[in-house]
Formats: sequence, structure tokens, C-alpha cells
Amino acid sequence: MAEIQTKVILVGLGGATCSGKTTLAKHLKSILPNSVIVHQDDFAPPEELLPIKHGYQDWDAPDCAIDYPRLSKFLKHVKDTGSIPDDHKSHDELNKQTDLPIDAECQHRLAERFRVIQDQAKESDHINIVWGLIDGFLLYWNQEVIEQLDMRFLLRVPLKTLEGRRKARQVYITAKGDAWVDPPDYWEKIVLPAYLDAHHEIFEGGDVENGGLTNKVKGLVLIESEKEDKEMSMTDIVERCCQELYQFVIAEGSNKGVNA
Repeated sequence: MAEIQTKVILVGLGGATCSGKTTLAKHLKSILPNSVIVHQDDFAPPEELLPIKHGYQDWDAPDCAIDYPRLSKFLKHVKDTGSIPDDHKSHDELNKQTDLPIDAECQHRLAERFRVIQDQAKESDHINIVWGLIDGFLLYWNQEVIEQLDMRFLLRVPLKTLEGRRKARQVYITAKGDAWVDPPDYWEKIVLPAYLDAHHEIFEGGDVENGGLTNKVKGLVLIESEKEDKEMSMTDIVERCCQELYQFVIAEGSNKGVNA
């Protein structure tokens, strides 16, 4: 009998602060067999290394808010082994998440679909698929990290919506375990300028709010939950992502004979 080989698929789930990317990652984890989540926030540098802007610690500046070499090394480990290092502890569980459930029938149907994919990959191709779900607000800034991802999604949410959600967030637990509360004008002075800076090359004309995608991030799938013609529920977003992931697996040839 042929030896089973592990195939790790790294999926980027990018988006601004409070765009729903972590919630999306957790829903996908409940659907995709053999899946793990990597939170980019866990790779923030020590607080004392963050720059001071407008009198505040800047947790959002794209060039210094994430320790990219450490993140890249971590992703390589996940890609090579299909697992999270034993000594890694995420602080995400310490932060309160808004509950955005998805339709139970949809969750069950998608989970069954990917279970079938998983089983056929093992039986037909002797491949064990492992999904690495990476969520982050600066996921498409560092080129080395971008190139490590096999699939790339970006959630784009209107700036006014993001502002309202961020200002409603009462407290955030940092990687060090400390409680952080935004000063009253932190969105205007720190968060928004950093988001625009980090993403302006991704969109035509630097129009982060309405511009089409440039070629900055190859294969980037843009998901817009709030459009004038239609709003997407979390169920819709999960379905869209799963459709793209399914097509990716089929295109990779891991499941020859599986019907789309």
C-alpha cells in the first residue's frame, strides 16, 4: 500500500480590523477536516518595540506591527508538518468575538462535501489534506508571507462600518496578555491611516473603498459583504469561500474523479 503524503494548503483570510476575518476562519475550521488556524495578531512584536505616533503606541503600522520573519518561519513549519508547534499559544481566545452564526444546514452540507473530498484524496491519491487558515489585518503587506499562501481572500467592508465596529470594541487583549483600550481618536489617527497605507497598492488608484484589484496580490479573491446591490451574510461569505477552496482542490488534481 502506498504511503500517505500530507498536503498542506495555506489559506489567507485578510481584511481590516473588525472585518469578520477571525469569525470566518473559525467557521471554516468547523467545516474543513484537518484544519488549523494561525492568527497573525500572535506575531506582533513586544510592545516596547512599537513606534509612538501622535502620542500613542502604534499597533497598526504595516511595516512594524507584525514580526514578519517570525510569522514566515511559523508558516513554513505549518506547511512542512501540517501542525502548529507544540509551544505556540494563541491569545485570540482571550478576546471576545461577536457571535455571527451560519445556517446549520449550510454548515452540515459543506462539511460533508469536504469530508468526501478528504476521503477520496486519501483513497485515490494517497494524500492527506491539511488546511492552514491564516487570518490577519496585514496579511498582504509582506511579499514573502504573500507567496507562502496557496489561496488568498480579502474581506472588504465599508470604512464607516469598520469605524463603528472598532469604536464599539471595548477592550483587546494583546499577545503579552495586557488589556488595550483604544484612545478616543485612535481610529482617526492610527488605525485608518495604517489600513489605507497597507492596502492602497492592492486597489486601482489606491481607492481602498471602491477600487478594483490590481496585480499586487496574485489570485486574490475579493469578498465584499456590504454592496449597494446586495449584502452578504456570514453564511454567504462562508459558502463563497468554500466554493473557491473546492475549485482549488479540484484544479490541483488531488481529487480526480470528484464531481464539482
